[in-house]
Order: sequence, then C-alpha cells, then structure tokens
Amino acid sequence: KLAKLLFDGTQMVTNIQVAADLREMQRRAVEAELKLQRAQKLENEAKSSSNKFEEITSKWALAKEMKIPQELWQLLNQQQRRCALLLEEKNKLIDDLQQELKNKDEQYVQAIQKQSEDIDLLLERMEEQIRLMLKTYRHKLLQIEKTFELERRELLDNNRKKWEEAIQAHNAQELEYLHARVRKVEEYEKQLHQLRVQDEQEYNHMKMQLENDVQNLEKQLQQMKAVYLLNQEKLKYNLQVLKKRDEENTIIRSQQKRKLNRLHSLLNDLRTKLANQEKQYREDNQSLADNCDCIREHCKEVQRRMRHFALSDADKFTEVWLMNEEEAKGLIRKALDADRVIHTQQLGLPWQEPRYWFLDNVGPLGRYQEKRMATRLAEEVLAELSSGEGGKENVAKVEDRVTPLRNISKKTAKKILELMSDELGFLIVGKRLRPLRTPRRHQDVLMKLDSIFAALKVDSEDDLYQLMDFFLKYKAQEVSVSQGEGGSGGGGGGGSHSAHLVDLPSLQSQVSLGGEDVTDPAEDREDGGSSAQQDELKSPQSSLSSCPSVHIHTDDVLKVLKVFVQEFDKLRKDGSAKEMLQVRDSSKDEEYWEALSRVIPEPTLKLWDALGAALEEY
Repeated sequence: KLAKLLFDGTQMVTNIQVAADLREMQRRAVEAELKLQRAQKLENEAKSSSNKFEEITSKWALAKEMKIPQELWQLLNQQQRRCALLLEEKNKLIDDLQQELKNKDEQYVQAIQKQSEDIDLLLERMEEQIRLMLKTYRHKLLQIEKTFELERRELLDNNRKKWEEAIQAHNAQELEYLHARVRKVEEYEKQLHQLRVQDEQEYNHMKMQLENDVQNLEKQLQQMKAVYLLNQEKLKYNLQVLKKRDEENTIIRSQQKRKLNRLHSLLNDLRTKLANQEKQYREDNQSLADNCDCIREHCKEVQRRMRHFALSDADKFTEVWLMNEEEAKGLIRKALDADRVIHTQQLGLPWQEPRYWFLDNVGPLGRYQEKRMATRLAEEVLAELSSGEGGKENVAKVEDRVTPLRNISKKTAKKILELMSDELGFLIVGKRLRPLRTPRRHQDVLMKLDSIFAALKVDSEDDLYQLMDFFLKYKAQEVSVSQGEGGSGGGGGGGSHSAHLVDLPSLQSQVSLGGEDVTDPAEDREDGGSSAQQDELKSPQSSLSSCPSVHIHTDDVLKVLKVFVQEFDKLRKDGSAKEMLQVRDSSKDEEYWEALSRVIPEPTLKLWDALGAALEEY
C-alpha cells in the first residue's frame, strides 16, 4: 500500500517533468533544424563572398598592366562597386542574425514563464503528497512499533538460547582449528624447502640464457655500425641538394621583400583610417560616460527608496511575528494547563512546569545586538543600583563591580537617565518593547529610554557614553563660569545661563571623550577615597568632584540635547552606516517555531493517548 501510494505521488510529480522534457526535446529539434539552415546559409554566403573577393583580387593584377589613366579610373570604380556590394551582403546577413537573436530572447522569456508555472504546480503536488505520506507513515509506524516489541521479546529469548549453543560449538571449533593449524605449519615448511631448491635450478638456467642473449646483442651492434656508415654517406649527398635549394629560396625571399614594401604602404593608409575612427569612438565614449553618470545618480535614488521600504517591511514583519508569537504562546499555555490538570487530577502525579528557552523570547530572532546595546546598558545600570538599595553591604558589592559606562559613576548615570525619562516624554512612540528582566518600577523608565534613544539615534555603548559625557561637560562648564563670575564680582548673573550654551562646543577641545575619571561626589564621600586616588583626577572634569553637589536643572535638559544633536553630525547623515540595511539572521527561525509546536514532548502525548484509552474502557 505504501509503495503504491509513493508510486502514485511520484508519477504525479514526474508527469510535469516528462511534459517539460518533451517540450525541451521538441524545442531542441526545431533549434537543430534552424541551426542547420543557418549554418548552410552562412556556408553559402562564405562561398559567394570568397568568389567575389577572388574576382576583386584578380582585377588588381590588370591595374598594374594598364597605362591609360581613364581605363585605370574605370577599373577602380568597378572595384569600388564590387566592394560596396560585398559589404552590403555582409550587413544584410548580420541584420538577419540579429533579428533571429531577438526572437530567441522572446522565446527564452516565454520558456522561463512556462517553467515558473510548472514549478508552482510541482510544489503544490509535492506538498499534498508529503502531507498524505506523513499521515500514512505515522499510522503504519505505530503498527510497526507494536509488532516490533512483540517480535523483539521473542527474538531475545531465541537468540539467548542460540548464543549459548554457539559459544559451546565455537569453543570446540577453536580447539580443532588449533590442531589443524599445527599440521598446516609443518606442511608449509616442507613446501618452502622444495621451492628453494626449484628456484635455484631456475636461476642457473636463466643465467645461461641471458649470457647467450648478450653475445647476440653484440653481433647486432656491429651490424648497426655498418648501417650507420652507409647512412652517413647518404646524408652528405642530401646536404648538397639542400644547399642548392637554399640558393633558390634566397631569390624567392628577395621577391617577397618587394611585395612586403607594397603591403607596408597599404598598412599606413589603414592606420590613418583607424586614427579617424578612434577619434570618433572617443567622442561617443564621452557621451556614453555622461549618460552613465545620470544613470548612477538615478540608481542611488532607487537604493535610498529601497532602504526606506526595507525598514518599513522590517517593522511590519516584527508586528506580525509578535502577533503570531502571542497566539502560539497562548495555545502553549492552554496545553500546559491541560497537562497540569491531567497529572494532578486524573493521574495524581506531581507536575512541574517545563522551562524552555523559547518561552522567554519575544520578537524576531537574529536581531543585531548593537541596536539595543544602549537600552541594555541602561537596564544594567538601573538594575545594579536598585539591587544595592537594600543596605550598605549591598551598596558596597554593587560599587565593587566593573562600571558599565567606562569611568562614569553609576549614580551619576542613573540620575541623568531618570532626568531624561522625565523631561523627554514627547519623544516616546507607541512601539512595543521587549520584556526587561528588571523590577516593575524600572520597566517604565526603560521603555521611555528605549523610545528616546531611538529618536536621538543613540544605539551603541559609545553613543550613550558620549551623551552622558556631554551632560557632565555642560555642568563642569557651568560650575567654572559661575566661579569665574563670583571672583570678578558676579556682575553678569542674568545672562550667564545663555552663555553656557554658546561656549559649550568649545569645551570639547579641552576635555577628551574618553580616558578621564568622572566620579560622583556622593560616591566619593561613601567610599572614602584616598588622597592618592584624588591626585590622579587631573582632567578638566575634576571640578565636579570639588563641588559640594552635582545637579542639572530640568530646564537645561532640552538645551543640552539641542547642542548635542547639532554637534554630532552622524545624526544628520542620510547615508550613514547605521541606516544601511542589515540582513537579519533567519537561520534559527525554523528551529524556533518547530520548538514552539513541540512544547509537549512525545512521551507525554503517548501518556495522554494511554489515559484516553483507559478512560474510554473504564
């Protein structure tokens, strides 16, 4: 039954291939006939062209004999007409071949369309056959497993008995084989002795025979020497003949040189024509290069549109993925609840909820980590500080860890992040963010920060570090300006705040983006920093540590971000590397969805079947 089912399915699939092969065979037959006709046409044209060319070439000999200019002029006109007729026939043949090539291109497009339709039909039949075969094989496999278990028990018993009998017989055979081997060894020794004697006799006989052969070869060598002397005399005679022929060739060579001079004059004329054609081709090339530049600009515009549509398609793909994933996880939840009820209520067995990696995943797999590096870093900072709020011991453990934002303190980073989430709420968009494994009070802050980072194009750790470093530089400049105004009498208090923003870009030349220690005074007071560590703070930002408190006013957040966006030109570039479309790694998608469909293992399904059969019988 399975073989017949497989044969019918295979025949349905191969019918399409047979039809395609038949069409291809017919096409090849027609193509072979056309090719034969084309070859015959080309051969006839080559013969006719060769005859005409020989006729034209033969007329040139008459031109050398003519002395009257009028006759020579008529002959040249006739030759020119014949050449023009020959070229016209060649051009006509080229046009016919080009027309035939266009017809072949159209036939090729039609054939491609037909093959695409055949492939769609083939795929449809193959999918139907696969579904039918899977269903049949599952049914047969269950029957085979039952029969196999029964036969396995019977075979084990029979094989155990046969094994014991075979062991006894094997021991007896081994003993008999040992005696037989001893007898064979003795016989082989006798045969070796006989072979030694026989080989010695054959060696003596072969030696005598080879000595006779050497004598015969020496005789042949003497004969060959005599033949060599005779051939030497013949070669001397041939040398005299070749010398005479060389003299004749010298005369012919002089004639060929005169002919070569005539051909050189013809070559110079052709070179002149070639120079004129090259000049024309260069002009054509310049015009084509201008057209190519226009096409290149159009291509760049098309690529920009492609990137825009690709990003839009990626967002739609994420939304569809999340919708299907939510529906699948709802079904998985129902299946796990049913499994829990069966184990606890029907079977009375303890049940433990399985932990699978794919149940914690939300969103498409294979996304680039760089796109959520800033949000993940903010999550680590908030999570570490929130875990350290329980007591001083936890605070000390948190402070001993490696700082995520290089040399910016965690408390300072946390203050800046919370301030941004409170003041930049207008940048938040309504996109779903992946679940964050942080306390509930920090999830709102992280969701806001994710939208804010997306609006500001702050993606990586370096971008986030530059943003926070910009905030600290703003505060450092504000403190230094306020101290300078206090020393001079504090006369310009009204316009100092605006002056900070004007002079802020110039501060970037004084303070580098990395390598300085940026600390929080509150942390310095808690840790009790030593004097040696304080001496190492030699950067311009050391003024922060000398201040009694570090606070950035809420009204200054928008002003700082405005200057930050204007200074970093990467936010204004349309063709930057971060806007380039990156291909998502979809190699694990099939594995992920397959794992979702197999959340209930095979032993559990068998247990359900057995329980259903038992309940029906009950």
